[in-house]
Amino acid sequence: MLHEVLNQIGRRQTFILTSHARPDGDAVGSTLACCQILRSMGKQASVVLSDGVPLVYSPLPFADSVLRDMGQAPEAEAVIILECDSVQRTRLTGLDRHFLINIDHHATARPFADVNWIDSAACATAEMIFRLAREAGVKISPEIATCLYTAVLTDTGSFCFSGTSERTFALAQELVRCGADPVSIARNVYFSTELSKMHLLGAALSGLHREGSLAWMHVDRDTMERCEASDEDCEGLANYALAIKGIEVALFFREQPDGCFRVSLRSKGAVNVAAVAAAFGGGGHQCASGCAVEGPLPVAIERLLAQLRTSGYRAHVQ
Repeated sequence: MLHEVLNQIGRRQTFILTSHARPDGDAVGSTLACCQILRSMGKQASVVLSDGVPLVYSPLPFADSVLRDMGQAPEAEAVIILECDSVQRTRLTGLDRHFLINIDHHATARPFADVNWIDSAACATAEMIFRLAREAGVKISPEIATCLYTAVLTDTGSFCFSGTSERTFALAQELVRCGADPVSIARNVYFSTELSKMHLLGAALSGLHREGSLAWMHVDRDTMERCEASDEDCEGLANYALAIKGIEVALFFREQPDGCFRVSLRSKGAVNVAAVAAAFGGGGHQCASGCAVEGPLPVAIERLLAQLRTSGYRAHVQ
């Protein structure tokens, strides 16, 4: 399918690249890298992300060129959607008028486009973009390597999630050889936390619940306002609950303005949280996924617990 993607790229000159709303490291890094690879192939390309680039990824090369609205982008012959399971999840309008190319590595990925390259064996979509560049004969510049390394680092949970293999480290090694600076990237991603996020973490941990090997916590809108926190500050908080000894699954509930809850699900590998998230229209990785559930909070929690039980987690959830 990689060859078909390159074939379709070769037939066209102008492209828009995008990914899902609330983009993570793989979404941002892969789209930025792929855009530059296309430009190296003599194509015209722009990146459009409906929520822009999260602050933590703003130091990435080319991040300041990302657009937030299709109306800002030049007309294109095709749209490449990376790391995203549907057109709707991009929160961009008008994409379905274009020829669509879907590139994704999630186990929950769906073939919704005209051309679909899905490889669930890849550790990140960035791995697929690296292969695309190699197959196209494009040199991996230090800037492209930085974007791809950031994507791999974050989407593997700092090389902790299942699916991390010898091939993953070989890819990371090659990206470092191409100019990615692992120390600088790690500093930008993990040691640039806003004070508001630390306040929010403290509030969330103060309400931590544990039931066997399951832990969960939440923040409501009042807490968000009190901490002067943004939705971006919620990213990664579930990992703190997962870090507890004996915990196999962690859930983080974030109240939305409409009363629904965004839920981040994390696992150490024994439970496939992507399958749990998929039951609510979400998805992601076996060890890191997300979904949305209607409130109030007690109802949202019980629905997630019930789904975990359905997924074979009865031995852990009473």
